[in-house]
Amino acid sequence: MSGRVRGAVAAAAAVLLAGCGSTVSGTATWPGATLERAALAAGDFPPGVQYDRIVEQRGQPDNFGSPPSMRSRPEGCANALTNVIADSAERGPGSAAKYAAAYNGARIVMTVLSSPLDMDKLEAAATRCAEFETYFDTRSKGIAITTTELPGLSDDALAYQQTMQLMGSASSVYMAFQNVGRYGVFGIAFPTPDPRIDAKASLPQTFLDVFAKQSVKIRRAT
Repeated sequence: MSGRVRGAVAAAAAVLLAGCGSTVSGTATWPGATLERAALAAGDFPPGVQYDRIVEQRGQPDNFGSPPSMRSRPEGCANALTNVIADSAERGPGSAAKYAAAYNGARIVMTVLSSPLDMDKLEAAATRCAEFETYFDTRSKGIAITTTELPGLSDDALAYQQTMQLMGSASSVYMAFQNVGRYGVFGIAFPTPDPRIDAKASLPQTFLDVFAKQSVKIRRAT
């Protein structure tokens, strides 16, 4: 993949992945004792994984500092799943716990919510946006994106692979959603080769394994 294509893919992926928050290393103040017990911690990952808690500043709107959403055909597909979550999620202290786990081959961002996800709306949005195009402006050529179901999780979970085709190169991200009791959890992973990290990941399997482990910990903690 050329540098130009890689840069364009990264820019498009950044927009699609908006809402992951800002990563803060070290000790952080978690929003709620239950969520602290329910979220995976650094010790739950293999040696070598770079684990960071994500803390969003109070008073900032959702996706503060993130790039604006791209336009799409059909309209709203570039951030359809994110919007479903934003429309139903609770706000304020104790409403979410978020972290990132970086491997050589993947960056995984997980969010545990104090409220359930609207799974029906998420599934409907993924179906509506099974095939769509995103574009930076009306004069640019659209970037083809497909959303396909990803097997490997329990029957009450939703998982998808979203793949964009840009200048002959394919790039995928992986997403999963589930309710565990009255709590919701969603995660996203995208390929990030980094030989400086000892722990290696293979997508989508590593992501599915982490997601399943996170769901189990929520069930045990709540």
